[in-house]
Amino acid sequence: MLQPIVLIPAWRHDEMTPWGGEALKTHFGKDAPGPCAGESLELSSIPGLESRDAQGRTLSELIALYGQALTGTRVGSPFPLLLKLIDAREQLSVQVHPGDGYAQLHHGKLGKNEAWVVLQTAPGAQMILGLRKGTTKDALRAASLKGREVEGLLRSVEVHPGDVFYIPEGTVHAIGAGIVMYEVQQSSDITYRLYDWGRVDKHGRSRQLHLEDSLAVVNLAAQPVPAQASVISQSEDGLHERLLDTPFFRLDRLSGCNEFACLPDPARCSVLTALSPMTLAWEGQSLQLSAGQSALLPAMGYPLRLSGKSALIASPATD
Repeated sequence: MLQPIVLIPAWRHDEMTPWGGEALKTHFGKDAPGPCAGESLELSSIPGLESRDAQGRTLSELIALYGQALTGTRVGSPFPLLLKLIDAREQLSVQVHPGDGYAQLHHGKLGKNEAWVVLQTAPGAQMILGLRKGTTKDALRAASLKGREVEGLLRSVEVHPGDVFYIPEGTVHAIGAGIVMYEVQQSSDITYRLYDWGRVDKHGRSRQLHLEDSLAVVNLAAQPVPAQASVISQSEDGLHERLLDTPFFRLDRLSGCNEFACLPDPARCSVLTALSPMTLAWEGQSLQLSAGQSALLPAMGYPLRLSGKSALIASPATD
C-alpha cells in the first residue's frame, strides 16, 4: 500500500498571469515565485508545469513508477485531472473552453470542463457566468470585433465564499477581481480568450484572442448557477458533502473532521486540499498539512483518519 504524497505545486506567474496577486502567499503561506503569482498548480501533469513530490519527482514520474496502484484501475491515460488554487487580483480574460471532440481534433488534447469553489472574495466581487439571454452568435461576433461592446453581452453574477460552480465546455466565463478560489478541471492547457478587457503588457502589447475558436465551441445558453451540496454522511466524526459528480471529476467537501474515516478506492485516486490545518493518520504514522497544501491519496493507499476543520477532495471520473 502507498502512503499519501504531499504535492509541491508548479506555478503560473508574472507574464503568464498578469492579473495575479499575492493572496496565495499571504493567505496560505505559499512560497510564491513573484508578485503576480496567479495560479498554484497543486496537481498537474501538464508538461513544463508539473507538480512534484518532496523528492522532486514529477506527477508523470510517480505515475510511471507506481502505475495503477497510484492512479486506480479505472482511471484512463493520459492522467485526466488538474487542480489549481487561483488568486485573481484583477479580472481574468473572458474565455470559452472546448470539449474533448474539438480539442482532440484541433490540438490532440483533452478538452476543458472545470469547476470552481470560491474561497475568498472582496466585497461585491463578481464573475462572468454565461451570456445575457437572447444573445446570438452573430451578435457575439460583431460585439467582439468592436472590443468593449462585448461587455454588454456578458452575464455578471455576485459571488461569495463557499459558492460552487460547474463550468462545462462552451460556457463563456471569467473570474472577477478580488477572488481567491479552488479550481478542478480536466488536464488541459487549452484556453480560448474571447475578450481581455483591453489589457496590455508593459510594452503595450495585448494578449492573443481566439475569436473563431471561441465562436466554434460556444454554448450561448449556458448560465451556470451555484451547485447544491448533498450530504453523504454526518456524524460526530465530521460532515461529508458531495459538491459535484460530473462525467469528468467528482468533488467532495469535508467539514469538522475528528478522526474521520477516509477509505481508499482501488478504482481511482483522489487529491485532498486542506482549507485549514489537517492531520492525516494511518497505522501509527501521520502527516500534517497546512491550509492550502494538497496531498495525493493513492488508489491502493492506507485507510486514513482525518482531523481538521475543512478540506476538499477531488477524484477523476472512472472510465
